[in-house]
Amino acid sequence: MKQIDLIIKDAHELITLKDYSKPRCGQNEMSDLSIVENGAVAINGSKIIAVDASDKILSQYKAKHVIHAKNKTVTPGLVDAHTHPVFAGHRAEEFEMRLLGASYQEISKHGGGIKSTMSHVRAASPTQLVDQAQQHLKLFLEHGTTTIEAKSGYGLSLTDEIKLLEVIKTLNRQQPLELIPTFLGAHDFPPEYANKKQEYIKLIKEKMLPKVARLKLAEFCDVFCEKGVFEIEETREILTTAKKYGFKLKLHADEFTQLGGAELAAELGAVSADHLMFISENGIHQMKAKGVIAVLLPGTTFTMGLKKYAPAFQMIKAGLPIALGTDFNPGTCLTESMPLIMTIACVMMKLTPAEVLTAATINAAYAIDQADKIGSLEPGKQADLVIWNVPSYRHIVYHFGVNLVDQVIKKGKIIERR
Repeated sequence: MKQIDLIIKDAHELITLKDYSKPRCGQNEMSDLSIVENGAVAINGSKIIAVDASDKILSQYKAKHVIHAKNKTVTPGLVDAHTHPVFAGHRAEEFEMRLLGASYQEISKHGGGIKSTMSHVRAASPTQLVDQAQQHLKLFLEHGTTTIEAKSGYGLSLTDEIKLLEVIKTLNRQQPLELIPTFLGAHDFPPEYANKKQEYIKLIKEKMLPKVARLKLAEFCDVFCEKGVFEIEETREILTTAKKYGFKLKLHADEFTQLGGAELAAELGAVSADHLMFISENGIHQMKAKGVIAVLLPGTTFTMGLKKYAPAFQMIKAGLPIALGTDFNPGTCLTESMPLIMTIACVMMKLTPAEVLTAATINAAYAIDQADKIGSLEPGKQADLVIWNVPSYRHIVYHFGVNLVDQVIKKGKIIERR
């Protein structure tokens, strides 16, 4: 009998999401959770070495530590495919302004929105940014998220964008939640370039992208492609340059208008296009044809009080793989809870509990190009798991507004126990 570090046994439902080598698409694939009843996971070091029924695992392995998961559900660690986790200050007053009828664009025109956070970030030290982010990252973990995509985008200058990305690098060293860094210098135009937009684009292309690439501070480059921000040609110009420097591509696309961001994501071979509330039918088919993942952010639509959600049902019907993210940010969606986002996706976008769990694990892992390591429970993958104090995965979205996490395991170590 082989001696190992950890066994989780007797799970009422062990959600493995195993046996696929591509993002799951279509109703059948997204509903196939590969559940093992009375299941067990064998872990040695930071890796999963076996997943099977409890009696089979216990006949082969003996562990230093055993976790009893009777009447509980075990899933892969949740993956948040779209966040803005490093910022300073807050924008609580904007939430109230929206409730009173102000639009996102109106708030931005009057000095709010991204520019408001930018001013706080520029004034903050790296230590202050790390300290504020640490508090939020702990909440991600407490709610079952073990990996997030982490964007810059609140500095909007060479110095401050580098500062944000270096803070993300520091956070990866200092705490267990894993952050996949994305450079988002094209989040907005800073005030000093309000009437010199081409000069700011030139700064991104000729100064920011080369330096971020040289310092290896980001895996992805993202652009807020939207009417009045970075238009289609400007986005194409930035992302084409980013590609030359070796960045993988993402887009904030078709969030407020049907601009053609989805089609551009397909044209450029982006890993994902995100938001997509106003995606066209052609955009859906183009993204599917080119293997671009749709990252849906229903929490943003919900907290902004908007009526139009991304057409998730049509995407699934068309065979376009979808993933989920919180869009955690200080202005339009301040939540670290992926379970809450999953519930909103069920209720407002008519997805099933199985579909949202797939979108929040293995498909989200594909959306950040990490599916070879995380997102499912399979031998050889990183031991990132959540034990939920519920008898079935359906309860994770059905019993909403409370934290149902029992324990969180990251790289084989118990890091949260409630």
